[in-house]
Amino acid sequence: MTPRQRFLAAVHHEPVDRPPIWLMRQAGRYLPEYRGLKQKHDFLTMVRTPELATEVTLQPLKRFPLDAAIIFSDILVIPEALGQGYHFREQGGIGMDYQIDSPEKIEALDPLRMQEKLRYVGDALRMTRAELGEEIALLGFCGSPWTLACYMLEGGSAKDFTAIKQLALGAPELFEALMQKLSHAIIDYLHLQLDAGADALQIFDSWGAICPSSHYEAWSLRWIRHIIHELRGRAPVILYAKGMGHKAADLMHTGAKVISLDWTCDLRRMRQSIGRGAAIQGNLDPVILTTTPDIPRREAKRVLQDAGPNPGYIFNLGHGMIPSAKIECVEALMETVTGVSH
Repeated sequence: MTPRQRFLAAVHHEPVDRPPIWLMRQAGRYLPEYRGLKQKHDFLTMVRTPELATEVTLQPLKRFPLDAAIIFSDILVIPEALGQGYHFREQGGIGMDYQIDSPEKIEALDPLRMQEKLRYVGDALRMTRAELGEEIALLGFCGSPWTLACYMLEGGSAKDFTAIKQLALGAPELFEALMQKLSHAIIDYLHLQLDAGADALQIFDSWGAICPSSHYEAWSLRWIRHIIHELRGRAPVILYAKGMGHKAADLMHTGAKVISLDWTCDLRRMRQSIGRGAAIQGNLDPVILTTTPDIPRREAKRVLQDAGPNPGYIFNLGHGMIPSAKIECVEALMETVTGVSH
């Protein structure tokens, strides 16, 4: 069984020889080869240059026996393609080039020609697919409309993201217009990724937890469901909604084939409640990879035990890899899950 076959079998609840593994944000600053590349090129240049994005995507696979590669990119390429660029603040966090704070700015967002504007992502996927061959699964991804709107309306990273709630509550017709534009852009973008060779897609609803529970369906899940429906079953979709494990049944009803769980969830209980309605993915705390190798070995065994022996499980982190992760801890994790010694 190839890694790609193992990954896709788990997605479809078919038996596998071992749980497949990939790690959210598996490339990045914890790798010395990434830091070396970053000294020559800034982040946005690497995202926009297919050759560099391919190189970064492949870096962790040259070190670890991962079953899938996730393309190196950023969720904010969608707002940028709509006309609202982004950058990284000197003090940390994301900054949008301007704030969406008027009806005129929502109207000015242009969701047309998304595949042309984001061709560089498609080119990076094609290059990566050629490098991987048919052995390793290749994943594309995007942010959910709700999560993207959080950054767009606040003008970047924020503590509470109050602006999106004020818009949704006080001007629902404008909120609707923004979400329609975002959904249209995302659908075109995900079709581009599939046309370029992605085997599966992950939607990140990273800020789902700031949405009031009573509005989560109307403000977020409704749009995710629409996006998945418009993909017409072309490829499986993984849905990650941080802090929303209590909404697992609702997440499953979006049509996602895999529900990705953060570390706050009881994996055993989630498997019982979701059943065969969707495969599950998760849910090791990324901080564990900043400790010592014996700890990820122990914690990975616990996660695998909680996941149980039934098909339909993918080992992953409960959130993205953090820059202070230690390579020796990642190696210990991989050895524990895959049985492949370094």
